[in-house]
Amino acid sequence: MTASTDKTGPGLTADNVGISFEATDLADPRLDPAQSNLDEQLKSLGSPALRFGGNALDRRTFWTSQGEKPKHGEKVTVTPDDLKRLKKLVDVTGSSVTIGIPLGTYDPKRGADMAAHAVDILGDSLVGLAIGNEPNGYTVKDVPSGAVRGKGWNKDKYVEQLEAYAKAIHAKRPDAPIIGPDVYDGAWMDAFAGSGVKHKKAISQHWYQLYECDSTQVPGRGPQAANLIDPLAKEAAKKNLGIGKSKADAADLPLWLEETGPTSCPGTNDTSLTNASALWAADYTLYAATLGVERMAMHSMLGACNGGAPMSLICDPADHGDRSDSFQVRPNMLGLRLLVPSVGGEFTRTAVDGGGNMSAYTVVKNDGRTLVTTVINANDAASVGGNPVTLAMPSGFTVASASQVYGSSNDAKSATQVVPANPLPASVPFSGDGAGASGDASSPGGASSSAASNGGVGDDGKLRIDLAGSSVTVFVMSKG
Repeated sequence: MTASTDKTGPGLTADNVGISFEATDLADPRLDPAQSNLDEQLKSLGSPALRFGGNALDRRTFWTSQGEKPKHGEKVTVTPDDLKRLKKLVDVTGSSVTIGIPLGTYDPKRGADMAAHAVDILGDSLVGLAIGNEPNGYTVKDVPSGAVRGKGWNKDKYVEQLEAYAKAIHAKRPDAPIIGPDVYDGAWMDAFAGSGVKHKKAISQHWYQLYECDSTQVPGRGPQAANLIDPLAKEAAKKNLGIGKSKADAADLPLWLEETGPTSCPGTNDTSLTNASALWAADYTLYAATLGVERMAMHSMLGACNGGAPMSLICDPADHGDRSDSFQVRPNMLGLRLLVPSVGGEFTRTAVDGGGNMSAYTVVKNDGRTLVTTVINANDAASVGGNPVTLAMPSGFTVASASQVYGSSNDAKSATQVVPANPLPASVPFSGDGAGASGDASSPGGASSSAASNGGVGDDGKLRIDLAGSSVTVFVMSKG
């Protein structure tokens, strides 16, 4: 691998690392930093983008600032006090927020009231208001709680209602930022972009990597762990995110991936809790940023670890139906944590030669004094053990620290391990060309001492090291 300082365009911002929650989570008292460790878990991602929406927005969320009861059987009531609690959280985490305004029950006046309170309470933390969630699916009966529109629902009627909401919102708060359409379908993106809505802030897209829920084909788009890290996954991402990027570019707006994740398939499946989800989360987030995605949120919920959403980044370890104040993280969030050192950097040209299913990304930051290279080794540790890697750095750079997440295999569940950031050890394992002997690279530091003597940074400025399979490794390099 060769890292360089030659910039290639996009960068990685704090908003590229984010979490999407169901709108009903706005009413959860544990958003208050004094009531749980949620703020600490979020801060482990830097200052992550936060988004509140999901299917619950249009089907189970009722807004009131007047103390009314739900009008149409909505299960959860959200009030200004809930937004004030959210403000405490974003003040602690430094996060930016997007909020969904319910459109399932048509009520522009109520929607404008919620938007006005969000603008007033969240202030500069609020960067976008989404009117409805996935309106192209409003007639789909297999969405939880059923269809919210009749058979005649289409893009034109969506635009008509969208414009009515936006007009009501801007009558109260003229500068309120509006994002949309929160769908995958490019035609609906065109509809949003071509609408008369003022102060459009971004084209918001939804997309899940694995969506063919009945498929067992590998490689394919079914919910198998191998499909997350197969090279075809990147081809699918490039194609599908490219749809959103082309629509956003045509509208002269940024592309925000407001809801995404490893799979949209319901229930626990073969990707749930696997180490592959950690590798995918890191790789996909970085790759999407290189494609020009400027904001991303992995869909999650504040539910139980046992019985809650299996793809959520975080979960509550209490028995299903109970609540605790100590959220736990899952493997995909451990993968995202490794991206924090790259936040604030601009991507540079990084060459990878050989290595099988490996990829690498480098960013430059701190006025050119820091390079951060992230290496995803998706070769299965159970099969290959590890891979000898030679990383060539630009002249004058040395490795200041390295960190890693890894597992015994790509399929290993709830077994992802973390090696925190530390300087390289005095003896670095390396079993590649030029090593004195072959070592066992099945885990960090797993090589024999004879191989280790040939590892580390040589006089030629290259780092030689054995990297475990089924891992993500981050090297922070400093100049001078």
